[in-house]
Amino acid sequence: MLGAEMPDSSSAEATEGDFEVSPELHADLGESLRRALRRPQPSIPPRFLYDELGSRLFEVITAIPEYYPTRTEAALLTERIDAILACRPVEGCTLIDVGAGNCEKSARLFDAIRPSHYVPVDVSADFLESALSLLRLRYPTIQMTGVGADFAAGLVLPASIPASRRLFFYPGSSIGNFSRDEAVVFLRSIRAGMGPDGTLWITVDLDKDRAVLERAYDDELGVTAAFNKNVLSHVNRLAGTDFALRDWRHLARYDAAAMRIELYLEAMRDLTVTWPGGSRRFRAGDRIHTENSHKFTTELFGELLTRAGLRTVQVFHDARRWLAFFVAAPV
Repeated sequence: MLGAEMPDSSSAEATEGDFEVSPELHADLGESLRRALRRPQPSIPPRFLYDELGSRLFEVITAIPEYYPTRTEAALLTERIDAILACRPVEGCTLIDVGAGNCEKSARLFDAIRPSHYVPVDVSADFLESALSLLRLRYPTIQMTGVGADFAAGLVLPASIPASRRLFFYPGSSIGNFSRDEAVVFLRSIRAGMGPDGTLWITVDLDKDRAVLERAYDDELGVTAAFNKNVLSHVNRLAGTDFALRDWRHLARYDAAAMRIELYLEAMRDLTVTWPGGSRRFRAGDRIHTENSHKFTTELFGELLTRAGLRTVQVFHDARRWLAFFVAAPV
């Protein structure tokens, strides 16, 4: 994900029910989107994939047969949770769920971790707040503070979050949305918030066969295509554009040299998109870039952790070695 710089933690606005929203999520984002569409390679930052409908579509993606990361990660955590917990004490911690979505990945671990405070962070604030309201009913003894924020340029938590014994949980291999250098910057922001007794649990998607990867991002049912095309509806609302979804098709391609999946929306005919004060002509075959998903080797990601001031405590793999789950700590 690429996004704006996070505000100072003291500027977060508290809302009812222990939910805080960064002011940037309420900013006028239209002009920044229009600038991105005017670039030689037009793009839409991937944070805009996750309006409320986009977040719900992504939930469906995690259940389709071709999308292996969610099932593989869930099985790995179920099978290896005792060994993971033995690496570094986390019971009673403040559990910070980065990119929390519907919060279910963390909720499945509550009985094992026994957090004293749960802090889910996600760019889709309305979706997160709805999920958290239901989770509070299931776990009334756990203090919960939701944070709606675009953490792409660095994770900054509100001052109200306890500073000690923090466990940062970043599942789903979403670190792959960053470039290598961006990932280091982001990991450094986590390191800065960990303190000496903090821990990071993070999943990365390992490089594998092109066919497996491309199927995972271009499923037969077309759910990923709907998820990608929905971003145009979101942009229409925010930037006043007049994209017609029927004019665009979803495209997922694997760049082996860069070890990444690239997502695009491709114009199916010559067309013009207009917005207040401007427009852009697209020819059939022109593409708008919406997301990258970088893949790793275990060694490569370990090097990125080192650059960020973190050390690898232990790495766990699934049986096929499709994913790697890292337990990391401050150097």
